[in-house]
Amino acid sequence: MTSTATRAVGVDIGGTGIKGALVDVATGELLSERVKVATPRGAEPDDVLAAVVSVLETLQVADTDIPLGVAFPAIVKEGRTLSAANVSQTWIGFEAEAFFERGLGRDIHFANDADVAGVAELRYGAARDQSGLVIMTTLGTGIGSAILYRGELIPNAELGHLHRARHKRDAEAWAAYSAKEREQLSWKKWARRLQWYYSHLEFLFSPDLFVVGGGVSKHADQFLPLLELDTPIVPAVHRNNAGIIGAAALSAG
Repeated sequence: MTSTATRAVGVDIGGTGIKGALVDVATGELLSERVKVATPRGAEPDDVLAAVVSVLETLQVADTDIPLGVAFPAIVKEGRTLSAANVSQTWIGFEAEAFFERGLGRDIHFANDADVAGVAELRYGAARDQSGLVIMTTLGTGIGSAILYRGELIPNAELGHLHRARHKRDAEAWAAYSAKEREQLSWKKWARRLQWYYSHLEFLFSPDLFVVGGGVSKHADQFLPLLELDTPIVPAVHRNNAGIIGAAALSAG
């Protein structure tokens, strides 16, 4: 989608919350208050659509032609959701983009939530002007990831699902921020898990920069200095707003 719009709306759908705002796509700054509603229990398509409509109505943009981008916690390919992270299994193989466009009565740009967060950091944040390979990870309920190479997004990287054979589970089950909370780990003990994870990514990809996002990035000084890597690792600039900003930016072209 191409556009000459200077403003766009971003909506970020998550497993626990759905949030949105109006964004200045030249600067990446929010032009409105961030509106957030709870993700409906079970996160079935019709209920999620109704919650998105509620966000747009609160923002007073439900019946406008302002470009709209929607971020979703799934692999997204040609408008279809091929996975379902913390939402109903109904979304697997679902024509999600067409569903939202029918329900909202407008065209949208629909993409994976970690990918759009990566775009936000690429255009307006920590990955801006980086010429090599950047890997962004979002540490939250799981581990989302975005691969950015020479200013371009390589979509649908699911690096949170790298397998840790010793523990017979995905890396995100062992190293996501939710694991720290669930097991009441200290920053130091959690950093040991992150050390394994980022060292493994470093071995596989030889990146030029790691960017760490998610709400926990506001506490980056508590854990990033504990990591010993050859690759620079920095906190994301836009934290939990990155999904909103990136979705809006992609919708505007």
